[in-house]
Amino acid sequence: MVGVGVFELFRNRHRKRTGAPVTATYINEFTAVFYGTKRVELDHRDSTSMLREEDAQGAPPRDNIDLDHGVAYLHREN
Repeated sequence: MVGVGVFELFRNRHRKRTGAPVTATYINEFTAVFYGTKRVELDHRDSTSMLREEDAQGAPPRDNIDLDHGVAYLHREN
């Protein structure tokens, strides 16, 4: 595993490749054999990587702020 890790380090310096190295995947799987919590962590990481990130979730903003003009419109509740 160490030899493959060294090979990947030299190979990745010449390529601009993203993602987890193969040796990291092997080490994670090897650790998951001995620690059950590692398996839960890896499963959680896989499931969250499949979720879509949306900034528009939640309630609409209560106040209107115009950053371009430097004006804030505040609505008073009765």
